[in-house]
Amino acid sequence: MNIFIGNLPRAASEDDLRPLFEPFGKIMSVNVIKDKFTRESKGFGFVEMSKKSEGEAAIEALNGKELMGQKITVNEARPKSESGGRRTGGGGGGGYGRGGGGRRPY
Repeated sequence: MNIFIGNLPRAASEDDLRPLFEPFGKIMSVNVIKDKFTRESKGFGFVEMSKKSEGEAAIEALNGKELMGQKITVNEARPKSESGGRRTGGGGGGGYGRGGGGRRPY
């Protein structure tokens, strides 16, 4: 089961999350998401546990718990959408056909 952890303190690392989840079962992976340029935490991460029942127990116990003085959010991770998890809105006009009096390129 993949678990989302939000509102992580910027200083939190994988080593800080692992002891929180270990009492609930086998941990497959721990990942704090970091900015690819600054390498600083983005304030959220994921823990993957081997069994759904263990993950549900961890969510129940840890949601709202304090870590380094901040209340963390813990819930089941939602899968990414096909568009890569980003919301897309309508694009802008192409620059032609609105106002202006410019010549069209054809």
